[in-house]
Amino acid sequence: MAVVSINQLPENILLELFTHVPARELLWNCRPVCSLWRDLIDVVTLWKRKSLRDGFITEDWDQPVTDWKIFYFLSSLRRNLLRNPCAEEDMGFWRIDSNEGDHWKVESLPGGHGTNFPDPKVKKYFVTSYGMCLKSQLVDLKAEGYWEELLDTFRPDIVVKDWFAARADCGCTYHLRVQLASADYIVLASFEPPPVIIHQWNDAKWNEVSYTFSDYPPGVRHILFQHGGKDTQFWAGWYGTRVTNSSIIISHKMTQKRGLTNNSA
Repeated sequence: MAVVSINQLPENILLELFTHVPARELLWNCRPVCSLWRDLIDVVTLWKRKSLRDGFITEDWDQPVTDWKIFYFLSSLRRNLLRNPCAEEDMGFWRIDSNEGDHWKVESLPGGHGTNFPDPKVKKYFVTSYGMCLKSQLVDLKAEGYWEELLDTFRPDIVVKDWFAARADCGCTYHLRVQLASADYIVLASFEPPPVIIHQWNDAKWNEVSYTFSDYPPGVRHILFQHGGKDTQFWAGWYGTRVTNSSIIISHKMTQKRGLTNNSA
């Protein structure tokens, strides 16, 4: 019986087979095999099919995509890069930078003189005291799966969000600082809005702050996220700023539009 090469299969069958191969295997091991495989793996249709198969898009998707291959990789990596954002693991994963007054504490929503969070899945929050309380996380992007060419050539948007509130019977100040840093921790871009002051006898509603880093300098390898605050009445206990549901998400939107090479994923 004659041996039949896989390359004798119709191209649409090969494309269908490639949709079931892990994306990094396609670039590392399959793309260098021959010019036919290279050309098929570079076809937009393949990455659209993989995006649809993995649930990154729907059949009626109508948003413009500059580079479907990069879109697929960014979508597959997309998640909240902050750990324990809603205090479900007490203070786990957070570095305590300042712990004045009666220190940080975790409480359950809505809390004393508080309101429920807009998302009912969020059950807890972190609360500050009468002295400055700050906590942070340092995200290592390479450890999270983002390789150098993806970060430096395409510079995907980095979306940062946080939620804060005060007790109705006590004012507070809220602080936020986010920095994009290089491998040796040189700050390349930052977002540090002025402290927010909420006065006593407020509506205790939850406020969202959001910022998107776009077209930032190449070389970003770390993200520092720090937030916190204190109360304005100097009351013993935990009457200060409440924070929860923080997030850092790498978007599929990007600055550059060049293709991805086979030896970089």
